[in-house]
Amino acid sequence: MELAIHNISGKKTEKKVKLSDKVFGIEPNDHAIYLDVKLHLANQRQGTSKSKQRNEISGSSKNIKRQKGTGGARAGNIKNPQFRGGGRIHGPQPRDYDFKLNKQVKVLARQSALSYKAKGNNITVLEDFNFDAPKTKQYIDMLTHLKLDNKKTLVVIAERSRNIVLSSRNVPNTKVIKASDINTYDILNANDLVISESSVKEIVKLLTK
Repeated sequence: MELAIHNISGKKTEKKVKLSDKVFGIEPNDHAIYLDVKLHLANQRQGTSKSKQRNEISGSSKNIKRQKGTGGARAGNIKNPQFRGGGRIHGPQPRDYDFKLNKQVKVLARQSALSYKAKGNNITVLEDFNFDAPKTKQYIDMLTHLKLDNKKTLVVIAERSRNIVLSSRNVPNTKVIKASDINTYDILNANDLVISESSVKEIVKLLTK
């Protein structure tokens, strides 16, 4: 697939870029996408929920009444889960939600996500650009010129630019990431991808090792 390269004014330049079929033109694998997105979301979970068990409750361990002869059920001490303020049975404990996913599956998932975007004509290639200073208006104007101001966008740049990141920070429904940080969730979460010219080469290099 060959795409025209635009400038930040939204106009097509005379340059074109060919998207590698090995990255942007494969038959998408939905299960690989599911696993990679599941891993990404699992890594966002803190896993710090915690409730106290009966051995962690402060209080007397003395039996509150004798075991027999009361006419009622037997009861232990006040830390028993059946009493108010007692420990919790099978409550949440700190845990790690991470799981292992083979590198090849992650690569396949990202290739699949990019192929979906390419098939849907949801990729715009942009000339390498930078801003002289952090200016939100300049970033919004760029999206407007590309007719993407009303869409959820993912802007992929080759190297981290402080001015671009700060310019986009207060703009809703858009995100700026480095090509080396591209992931399946962010690709699919956006309606359109805006990829800088240098990033295309970087993504192909990253996903065809």
